[in-house]
Amino acid sequence: MDDLTLHPRDRCTSTGPLVVIGEVLWDVFPDSARLGGAPLNFAVHALRLGLYPLLISALGRDELGERAAVGIAALGLDARMVTRSTKGKTGTAAVMLDDGGQPVFRIARPAAYDDLRITSAEVRILKSLDPSWLYYGTLFPSTREGRTTLQMLLEAMPGATRFYDVNLRPGFDSLELARDLLAIANVVKLNESEAAALGRFLRLPSETEGFCRSGAERFGWRAVCVTLGESGCAMLDGTEFVRANGEKVTVADTVGAGDAFAAAFVYGLTKRWPASRIAPFANRIGALVASRAGAIPDWSIAETALI
Repeated sequence: MDDLTLHPRDRCTSTGPLVVIGEVLWDVFPDSARLGGAPLNFAVHALRLGLYPLLISALGRDELGERAAVGIAALGLDARMVTRSTKGKTGTAAVMLDDGGQPVFRIARPAAYDDLRITSAEVRILKSLDPSWLYYGTLFPSTREGRTTLQMLLEAMPGATRFYDVNLRPGFDSLELARDLLAIANVVKLNESEAAALGRFLRLPSETEGFCRSGAERFGWRAVCVTLGESGCAMLDGTEFVRANGEKVTVADTVGAGDAFAAAFVYGLTKRWPASRIAPFANRIGALVASRAGAIPDWSIAETALI
């Protein structure tokens, strides 16, 4: 990260960037390795929707790190705050698909992204950019150092809308941590099983609308969305609650589909669309990605009209 000067997009975007912090890793399938990690996936899909994501992560000084850096640059992301760790290897996650095409992850820790540190110079740059959003998940802040870094960003950008994409993973699924992260969020996205687990833990209603409304009342969320797999999603934005049916597609794999959905969710909120418009739009984006192999396959927004 040699150049912390203003990126060209800083001068032309009408709103501040969407800061995305967390893991960059390689999804290792039985037959291939693909660049991924929920924050990276989300950032790529947000960029394709016309938002301006600024990725903050760390790669190792190894072959996978070199390949990841080339891949990130090719994707067009602003990666000025993607650093190189001298302590950790570039992140990896072994991925197996179950009979329903759902991914099962085994994540290697510690990894380079666990060695991410934010400098005072970077904090000044972030403050000058006046970010509109801050995206975070559960994996990165599952270490003490990760939580400290996230807290530093929260303090550096108090005006940013805080978007928490829960993304619990085996071994990194602390409900206590998720509760704390929910409490600082303005907007939340989670899947049906995560909502069920957190609902029991937090003693929120088990029915989806009740979960959303009670969670919003307790934590002050502006909006919350529960994805329901092939059944679509349920979304609360302010007082408006809607359900949207899922899209019928032939699923290649679902890796990255939730991240694409999350990007579309945020996009709709930035456009101030009603929930009744955001929910089906996000379903279409998620379905489009699920219909293709990999977490960040090529796609364009024009293709959603074909679904």
